[in-house]
Amino acid sequence: MKKVLVAGELNVDLILQGYHEFPEPGKEVLVDDFAMVLGSASAICAMGLARLGTPAAFLGKVGDDPWGRYCLECLAGRGIDTTRVRSDPRLKTGVTVGITSPRDRALVSFLGSIAALAGEDVSDEALQGFQHLHVSSYFLQQRLRPGLADVFARAGRLGLTTSLDPGYDPSETWGDDLVRTLRHVDVFLPNEVELRGLAQTKDVEDALRRLENGRTRIVAKLGQEGAACLDGGRLVHVPAFRVEPLDTTGAGDSFDAGFLHAWLGGEPPEAALRLGAACGALSTLGLGGTARQADRAEAETFMVSRAR
Repeated sequence: MKKVLVAGELNVDLILQGYHEFPEPGKEVLVDDFAMVLGSASAICAMGLARLGTPAAFLGKVGDDPWGRYCLECLAGRGIDTTRVRSDPRLKTGVTVGITSPRDRALVSFLGSIAALAGEDVSDEALQGFQHLHVSSYFLQQRLRPGLADVFARAGRLGLTTSLDPGYDPSETWGDDLVRTLRHVDVFLPNEVELRGLAQTKDVEDALRRLENGRTRIVAKLGQEGAACLDGGRLVHVPAFRVEPLDTTGAGDSFDAGFLHAWLGGEPPEAALRLGAACGALSTLGLGGTARQADRAEAETFMVSRAR
C-alpha cells in the first residue's frame, strides 16, 4: 500500500446533536446528545484512510494542552504516525462547536493551532518515505495557504502524488490563488458549494470543465446527488447511498478517504467514486466524523447490499 502523509490542522469537535430549534441571540435551546470527538477535515480524512488500510502519518501543530493531547491520542489509537506533529506551548489547540441535526449543521470554530502550520514546516525531509501528500481546509490554514503551491510542487518533484480538499471559504471570496495552486495538485475534492464558488456556475459539469487544467482530477461531492468527475472528457457520475443519518459531520472527509484509498490502489474513477460515496454515507451513522468510519470489508458489504 502507498503511504500517505496528511499535512494539516488538528482540533477537537464538540458536537451538540439533535436540535429542535436553532439557537438565536438571547435564547437557550436544548439538544438530544453531546460528544467530544476528534475534529478537523485533515484528521478525519487521515483516520478514514487508516481505517481502510492505507498507512497514514500526520504532520501538524497542536497546543501543549488537554485538547492537543486528546487529538494525538485519537490519531495514535487508529495507528497513525504522529511523530511529525509538534506540541507548541505558545498555542491553544483549535476547537469547533458543531450544532447538528440529521438535516443540516452549523459550525463555530476557534482557529488556534488550526492556522499555525506553515509551508516551511512541510520540509522535503518530512516528505521522504511517502508516496502521497493530502491537505484539507485550504482556507482555514492561513499560514499554510500562501506557500501551499510550493509544497505541492516540491512533493511532485520528490515523486509524490497530491490531493487537496479546499473546505469552505468563510469570506466567500474563493480566491484565484487556489486555482493557481491546483496546477500542482493531482486530485481536488470540493463539495458542491465549494465547486460552485470557485467556478462561478451552478451547473456541475460546466464547473468541472471550467476548472479543468490538464492535470488535476476534480472530484465533485454532491451530497444527496452523489459524486462526479471527468474522465477523459467524459462525465462520470455515481448516485448517493441513501441512509438515515445521525450526524453529517465529516462525511465529505470520509468520502475523501474512500476515494483516495481506491485511487491510490489504481482503481478506475467510477469505483473510487463509489467507495468514496459509501464511506461518506456510513460515516453519518455515528456522532462526529470518525466514530462510524468503515473499513474496506464493511464498505464492500454495504455497496453489495445496496446493489441488490
